[in-house]
Amino acid sequence: MTDLLRRLVRTPQGAIGLLLLLVLAAVCLFGPWLAPQDPEKIDFLGRFRPAGAENWFGADQLGRDVLSRLLVGARSTIPMALAATLLGTVIGSVVGTASAYLGGRWDEAIMRTIDAVMAVPGLLLALLLVSTLGNGATNAMVAIAVAFAPGMARVTRSVALNVRNQDYVKAAIVRGERGSWIVFREMLPNVMAPVVIETTIRVSFAVMLFATLSFLGLGAQPPASEWGLMVADARQYVHQAPWILIAPSIAIAVTAIAFNLLGDGLRDAMNPRNER
Repeated sequence: MTDLLRRLVRTPQGAIGLLLLLVLAAVCLFGPWLAPQDPEKIDFLGRFRPAGAENWFGADQLGRDVLSRLLVGARSTIPMALAATLLGTVIGSVVGTASAYLGGRWDEAIMRTIDAVMAVPGLLLALLLVSTLGNGATNAMVAIAVAFAPGMARVTRSVALNVRNQDYVKAAIVRGERGSWIVFREMLPNVMAPVVIETTIRVSFAVMLFATLSFLGLGAQPPASEWGLMVADARQYVHQAPWILIAPSIAIAVTAIAFNLLGDGLRDAMNPRNER
């Protein structure tokens, strides 16, 4: 782990991505204490107040401090995107590894089903699921996880097919080990490297997808300070106070860029050729 971290920080994209993620983690953990004002405090006299000493990032249409809402809203955006990605990764990894282990007709049936689901765009699938489950941040998280699972299953299966032919897996089969034991103890730990890289990159898509669902009114609900919801509330006031739209948009973009950079850095750090 220490060697991996050292190789990660040696790459420019890995170092920048890790630094940005440390800042974002601090914001998620300490955002409510770092917020200079109550994010829900309404001040009609301060509506559309520009950035200044009283409101560093300005005030929104209700006079609420934009910076405070950004700091508190990080808890409503980043952890939910992480949870959705991790849930989708777990489901997809298990399905993909089990498909590679079973092989034959079972593998064919599972993969054709995966292909059929992947034919539906991720955003459209998430919209369909949220419309069925109902509005809300938790339902949006579940919808994103289900939308991500097929892609993760295909990525995992492509790696697990090689692992399936390794001697230690064949030895476990000869010993008469249960299929579940082989999948979870022999195969899954040995396919995690590319899965971790893919997961890191997919978090950026989850952040944008979760913000999109909130923007459409299907994710977080008012008065939550979720970033996508902040963009949705600010769009009709963009000509009066563009800062209330720009600030959460930049926050979403920086978060997506951070996870993308970290994924690129991990890909280089975990490449044996680069290590040599």
